[in-house]
Amino acid sequence: MTFNPLQQQGIPLDRQLRNWRELDVEPIDPDHCDPYTRCRIIAMNGIEVEAILFSHQFARHCPDPEVKRQLAEVRYIEQQQQKVVNWLLPGLASVLETTIAYEQVAVDLTGWVARAEPDPYLKQAYQFGVLEDFDHLYRYANLYEMIEHRKADAIVEGLTEVMPGRPTKLHHRHPVDNVREPYDRATVDPLSRLHALTIMSAEQQTMNFYMNVGPQYMEPIARQLYQEIGLIEEEHVTHYESLVDPGESWWEQLVHHEYNECYLYHSFMETEPDPKVKAIWELHLNMELEHLRIACDLMRRHDGREPQEVLAPELPNVLTFEPNKAYLRELLDTQMDLTTLGTGYVREAHERFQRMQEQIHGGEEPPSERVMVQHREMFGREYRSQTEGEHPDAASRERS
Repeated sequence: MTFNPLQQQGIPLDRQLRNWRELDVEPIDPDHCDPYTRCRIIAMNGIEVEAILFSHQFARHCPDPEVKRQLAEVRYIEQQQQKVVNWLLPGLASVLETTIAYEQVAVDLTGWVARAEPDPYLKQAYQFGVLEDFDHLYRYANLYEMIEHRKADAIVEGLTEVMPGRPTKLHHRHPVDNVREPYDRATVDPLSRLHALTIMSAEQQTMNFYMNVGPQYMEPIARQLYQEIGLIEEEHVTHYESLVDPGESWWEQLVHHEYNECYLYHSFMETEPDPKVKAIWELHLNMELEHLRIACDLMRRHDGREPQEVLAPELPNVLTFEPNKAYLRELLDTQMDLTTLGTGYVREAHERFQRMQEQIHGGEEPPSERVMVQHREMFGREYRSQTEGEHPDAASRERS
């Protein structure tokens, strides 16, 4: 059944404000929830944070007081939505547990987008990035067992494998080699716009999360690993944000943000097994339909264009969190040795890459390698998924 958010009626904006009791949602139970429920929460938090930050940037560049007031009113509701979504995460989960969930989001969200992306150049960008997120999950999983003496499989539940990807120490590239070619807004598939905005938002949230939680640990190796991977998240945000055509007007970007929120809330509502969380996705979708209507009106008045000129006539197939084991193993077999040069990809380590490696590592092993050494010293082995070595889909659960 198709769903066109431009033809749906949402909740009027003056009825969207919630009181403290309504905002005080019950968090998920980390020991009994579906791991992908947690992933949907983390992903949607990143989407809401991006919507809020974009609205603030728009307001700072907008000279029209009436538009500023309209943005502020919608943005306050977006802030309430972000609080509800992010507060679904349980306070008893440790920072490292949440970190592993963040990397599960990065792996399986980016993996799904890479599989679904119609544009070959954009697909390659997602394939390149997901192998690095895959390795980050592996490094944090080893740190988790060292510090908390628990296994990451208890969090990802076999849906996402924990094993080496492209080694983290090789992710440090010269900043100029993280800038990609943007899509052409005049010819791009509408689905590609949604993919680019979604992955950019998710990676931005991961970058922000690591920037803030990294120094909360006392253990030197933990502080150092967050610092290293936090810098790589900066590279990833640069990588993904450069895919977006900078020629899109503020009004065009505004409707894309609101349309994307409708797409993701609709997708998560359709696939969410937890009835309490599903009700939140449905409520927020009905709020976002009104936000989209307001954005479309602003675009007509100030940009002189119809939103239908840039938006898909209906939402694409729902975005789904699901295992990507076979796909990732194929990428590991074929793309492990890639790095970037300019806006393209190469298999040989070029001079600029090597110089960056020498400068950032300073002749020493980086934290991502030292955490593995310390783990082997402590346990006599590395931590990997119990399912490693089986058929890629052997441990995946039956999912409807």
